[in-house]
Amino acid sequence: MKEIRIHGRGGQGVVTAAELLAIAAHADGKYAQAIPSFGSERMGAPVQAFVRISDEKILMRTHVYTPDFLIVQDATLIGAFNIFQGLKEGGFVLINSEKKAEEIKIEGNRFKIATVPATRIALEILNRPIPNTILLGAFSGLTGIVSLEGVKESIRHRFSGDVAKKNEEAAEYAYKLVKGETV
Repeated sequence: MKEIRIHGRGGQGVVTAAELLAIAAHADGKYAQAIPSFGSERMGAPVQAFVRISDEKILMRTHVYTPDFLIVQDATLIGAFNIFQGLKEGGFVLINSEKKAEEIKIEGNRFKIATVPATRIALEILNRPIPNTILLGAFSGLTGIVSLEGVKESIRHRFSGDVAKKNEEAAEYAYKLVKGETV
C-alpha cells in the first residue's frame, strides 16, 4: 500500500486533489481511498488530505501518519510547521515551486524532492491559480503510482466541458515536463 499526504491552503483544491488521485487509482484497477481533513475551512488556511492506494482492499480508515509521498501545493507551508513529520525514510516530496529541487534546503532531509511550477502552469492553461491537477499529472509522471490516463479519467469524472479539457491539458503538460518530454 502507498500512502500520500497532500498539503496546501484552502482554495487550492487539496481535497479535490485527493479525490481525483483516488479516482485515478481506481480507474487503473487499484483500490483507493481519499480522506479529507477539515479544520479551519477558510481561504488560505492550511489544509491537508490523505490518499491510500493499493492492489488489495484497504481496511484502515485513519489519517495518513507515515506517508510514502507528500504533495505540497503551497511551498510557503515549508517551515510554517513540520509538514514532513512522519514521512518515511527515502520518501518522496513533490513541491509546487518555481525553484529547482536542489535549491530547496530542508534540514535533516532524508527524502527525494521534485518541484514543478504548478501555479504558473495553472495560470497559463487554466487562467486560475489552482495547482491540483497539474501536480497530479507530475505525480503520475514521477512515480507511476497512477497512470496519466487514470488522472485524465478522474478529471473527466469530476469536471466537464472546457474545464475538464483544460485540466487534462494541464495535467498532461506537467506529466511531460517531469518526464523530460517536449512540452
